[in-house]
Amino acid sequence: MELTLGHRVKKAWNAFVDSQNFRSYYDIGRSSSRRPDRPQFTRSNKNSIVNSVYNRIALDAASINILHAQLDSNGRYLSTVDSKLQTCLSLEANIDQTGRALIQDIVISMLDEGCVAIVPIDTDNDPTMQSYDIRSMRVGKIVDWYPKHVKVRVYNDNTGVKEDVTLPKSVVGIIENPLYAVINEPNSTMQRLIRKLNLLDAIDEQSSSGKLDLIIQLPYVIKSEARRKQAEDRRKDIENQLSGSKFGIAYTDGTERITQLNRSVENNLMVQVEYLTSMLYSQLGITQGILDGTANDTAMLNYYNRTVEPIVSAIVDEMKRKFLTKTARSQMKSIMFFRDPFKLVPVSQIAEIADKFTRNEVMTSNEIRQVVGLKPSEDPKADELRNKNLSQPAGESEKTIDEEKVAS
Repeated sequence: MELTLGHRVKKAWNAFVDSQNFRSYYDIGRSSSRRPDRPQFTRSNKNSIVNSVYNRIALDAASINILHAQLDSNGRYLSTVDSKLQTCLSLEANIDQTGRALIQDIVISMLDEGCVAIVPIDTDNDPTMQSYDIRSMRVGKIVDWYPKHVKVRVYNDNTGVKEDVTLPKSVVGIIENPLYAVINEPNSTMQRLIRKLNLLDAIDEQSSSGKLDLIIQLPYVIKSEARRKQAEDRRKDIENQLSGSKFGIAYTDGTERITQLNRSVENNLMVQVEYLTSMLYSQLGITQGILDGTANDTAMLNYYNRTVEPIVSAIVDEMKRKFLTKTARSQMKSIMFFRDPFKLVPVSQIAEIADKFTRNEVMTSNEIRQVVGLKPSEDPKADELRNKNLSQPAGESEKTIDEEKVAS
């Protein structure tokens, strides 16, 4: 039924006009020029270049699919459960974050703090009393530890500020960095590298501060108060000449000597930074090629197995332990993660891999088409796990023809 002009005008909505009417009738809360729920690095990490390493690890961990899964009797993945928890993990974790943004927030906060909490915000039942469905969740900073509770600082999307709440440990996912000894320990490789980088930055700022660092040797002995005042006046006169000159030129007496002190002084800070950086990369399984995108398959596999997989496993295991009840686990419900193996495969190798996977009945033609980015074929044979390079037995072909005749 075609809508009339009056109906369309009555139901129409304009973002500029109606948003002003909305703000005039309702109090929409406090405002901020910056996103208030965004994770903030601690001071030492914020002023250091190591936050780029944290961000790289968080992005790679967030690219792995985490699913609320239904398992078969052998503990193998059977299907994806259509639940509120799956919606949080794949689509919308809260009003501000997608599921992928939540995982990135978890990882980057965990690497920075050492331990973070995943807090269920909206649930359909009281999580301390009975089973419940999680409708939204957020990442919180653990402020205080108690025997069976934790005080968590988490963003409240109703007030627009971060608030402290005390919750039982049984309903909060507490995730500790599996690389804590390398990254977060006070004397770990990462913390030593951060301190050296901060020292190097301080020296660079001092050397580029614009100071001349001059010593003026006057042709008289400065011992009396009158001579000291005369030397001070001479120093101020040279400062005024340098600051007031267009090209920074000053004149001195022929008997005066000027010595400049800001000559380059050799130190081994850069050597120590390079040594700690290489040691950190080896302990994390990271190479420079991983950061700039030129790493080969072996380096990427080592990086995913030694760095990304322990982090994602820690997140998944804690979610499975806290957010799935014993009844759900007895019903073969679980939380699993899968990494797409085709993301790092170049296009030149897709054809060979597709042929091997379909020939050995690992994937169907439609599954391969989905990897390439093509829409599924409507041919029923495209969903069959069958080696299409082999001729079908005569009995099966006649049976298929008879079934098609009966269906028609």
